[in-house]
Amino acid sequence: MEKKDISMPYIKKEDREKFALSLGTIHNPGELNYLITQLLVKYQKNKGLSYQTINDIIGVLECAKQEYYRRVATPYEHLKIKEHGDVYDES
Repeated sequence: MEKKDISMPYIKKEDREKFALSLGTIHNPGELNYLITQLLVKYQKNKGLSYQTINDIIGVLECAKQEYYRRVATPYEHLKIKEHGDVYDES
């Protein structure tokens, strides 16, 4: 049996279609939190409540957080450093 790499969000393009959601417009952090929570609850119901499921969910959240920071927050911070100067150069 071929082992799938499930450690990153980069699934094949043809596999992405089955997960496409029409979420509407998310207006605030509470709505975003609700939608994420619903995904987690659905996954837990599908997999069953166990240490492994809890560990899987927490691991995915942590990796998604780190990937978002790496791909979005870091480039944004670099842009702002160029625009306003680096505070660490002010010693």
